[in-house]
Amino acid sequence: MLRHRFQPGRLVAGVFLMLAGVVYAGDGSGLWETPWYVLIPLVNGGLCIAAVVGMVARAAHRRRGAPSAPAPGEPRADVPR
Repeated sequence: MLRHRFQPGRLVAGVFLMLAGVVYAGDGSGLWETPWYVLIPLVNGGLCIAAVVGMVARAAHRRRGAPSAPAPGEPRADVPR
């Protein structure tokens, strides 16, 4: 599997959307009564929080700096020998 950068904003968005799905499923199965207007702030609030988390993570990543490429004759540090 290819390695990729961790994106906490997408994680937060996924958690809030799954929570909205659980609330909707619980209402649909009759476990509890949920008014129709509850899901709108839940989804919108979750997406706003995810956007803030994504911007903070991006700012932290930019501040730290991306690793520079090795010189042409140098071995890469992330590849095992």
